[in-house]
Amino acid sequence: MDAISKQAGRLSLWQAAFVVARRDFLAILFSRAFIFFLLGPLFPIVVGALAGGIGAQVQSEALSADVGIAMPAEDLDAMMQARDELAARIGPAIPPFVELERLEEGEAFDPVAVLEGREGRLAAVVTGTLEEPHLTAPEANIGRWSGTISMIAATATRSEATSYPTVESTTVATSGARENRGRYQTAQSGMVLLFLLIMLLAGMVLSNLVEEKGNKIIEILAAAIPMDAVFMGKLFAMLAISAIGIAVWGAAGATILTLGGRSLSEFANPGVGWPLFFTFGAIYFAMGYLLLGSIFLTIGSMAATVREVQTLNMPVTMAQVLVFFFASLAVTMTGTWIEFAAMAFPLSSPFAMLARAAVDEAIWPHLVALAWQALCVAVFIRVGSTLFRKKVLKSGPQGASTKKRRLFSFASGKNS
Repeated sequence: MDAISKQAGRLSLWQAAFVVARRDFLAILFSRAFIFFLLGPLFPIVVGALAGGIGAQVQSEALSADVGIAMPAEDLDAMMQARDELAARIGPAIPPFVELERLEEGEAFDPVAVLEGREGRLAAVVTGTLEEPHLTAPEANIGRWSGTISMIAATATRSEATSYPTVESTTVATSGARENRGRYQTAQSGMVLLFLLIMLLAGMVLSNLVEEKGNKIIEILAAAIPMDAVFMGKLFAMLAISAIGIAVWGAAGATILTLGGRSLSEFANPGVGWPLFFTFGAIYFAMGYLLLGSIFLTIGSMAATVREVQTLNMPVTMAQVLVFFFASLAVTMTGTWIEFAAMAFPLSSPFAMLARAAVDEAIWPHLVALAWQALCVAVFIRVGSTLFRKKVLKSGPQGASTKKRRLFSFASGKNS
């Protein structure tokens, strides 16, 4: 502290913030409590496994699949009409049909290329004619829908015969529906992991501040350097500690997967690809942590005891849970105002954008979102540090000095 006090006269705001950040970072990194901190994710992992129903609506969206149809115009219209009639009687067992192309006589159509293009929700493609329908799909869907397609084709012929045509089939490795389902699962998993990490790690900055307020260290810092620098230093120090923790947990998880013979190739490739998905995940974690950490630091400055911290912290924690559910809902409503609202609202934006990185290939929305989030982080830090300075200094040395000066002036006036 003496070194900080001696340098206070020539340290800029950023230099003073770096001094505080380095002090907090080294103090936590080389403490015994850091080992227990690294063991902290065991509890959220168990909770996350038990809370598997959190994404029920997302799973419902991801599991929906369509059957494309490309036939001569008359046959296509008959198949679509027969499908609607059977769906009205049988229900969800009849898959939705999507018209792909009305073929002219002799015109070729490649259903394999359409399915392996991994676009949309297509799980199968029906071609051929009413008398000789042809189903192209992954192996599991061929067994699932061959009988259904045969029944639809028989209904479409409008003949009195009860015979059902034989459905020829072609097997493909994957389909758009399977890829779409995997991407939605990746989006939901990424959002849950991001939420757990932010909620677990952002609380550390609050507990650290309450401890220092209790042993009066914060008042010593207030006398030595600007309180804005204390605010930013503590915030970024905890972000650096969190990054180390995530790196350790990530390395442990990768080791477990490797020893278990698993790899990322077994999972659906995110829209932006795995390298960019992990990069965006790290950046969105930093943005979400700084936003929530700023709120927690501001709350800590308003509380004088641990009980007050818990009282003030609870509404923010519950609100963040609601924000997470809002972002989860937005995943199921792509292209609607709910999705755009989730991407624009600062506290839900990191979750919504990470989900978008999993399901969509576009890069430019992330650049726009990151610029917006960076602006929001700057505003949150500015407002938070201002409130932090006002609240902390009320009980700090400067507040005591002001009272002493007032008493001295009052005594001097009375003596005169």
